[in-house]
Amino acid sequence: MSSNNTASSGGAGRASSGLLYVVLLCVLAAFALLVVALVSTQTLWAWGSVALSVVGAVVLLLDWQRRRRADARPSTGGLAAAGSTVDGGDDDADADPQEDEGGPGETQATGDLDSPATGGVRIGTNRDDQQEPAEEDTDAADALVVSELTDEVLVLDERPRYHLAACGWLGERPTIPLPVGEARQLGFTPCALCTPDATLAAAARAAKD
Repeated sequence: MSSNNTASSGGAGRASSGLLYVVLLCVLAAFALLVVALVSTQTLWAWGSVALSVVGAVVLLLDWQRRRRADARPSTGGLAAAGSTVDGGDDDADADPQEDEGGPGETQATGDLDSPATGGVRIGTNRDDQQEPAEEDTDAADALVVSELTDEVLVLDERPRYHLAACGWLGERPTIPLPVGEARQLGFTPCALCTPDATLAAAARAAKD
């Protein structure tokens, strides 16, 4: 491939040199005819000089086009080689992510125990796979009493129930103390296991008695 390019380049160089000689001869002849036209004051020689100048210009144009085509051929070959190199690089780039996907995938499968998708406990939150206790069935009288109380109940972040401190379901989960009336206003509902509404309402009635 390189030898063919070298041979074609050498041939183009020789052709260009020959055309340049032709142009030089045309220029010299045109100059000579111009001198003759000035000396003899005959326009015929002047027109001959113009014709030779046009011929020289045409030869120069042909030489320029030949050189341009010769330069374009190696450029096309270089682009093809560069394209094949880029394609090879793309194949390698496509292969690397497939190999790298195994690493993160294994990490997610074995070590991401704190992700909610795996059902594991997330550190610092109260999400786990233990079933939420049912809501206490509070009657209207107890609900009215409880809504006016300021006794503290315990709520858990991202959990819908509020509990008494003695509720066994809480375990060691981190809790937030709130007045029971405020907890109800925030949308928390009573736990059916520790029955905070019934317990607090009964305690409030007993205190009044």
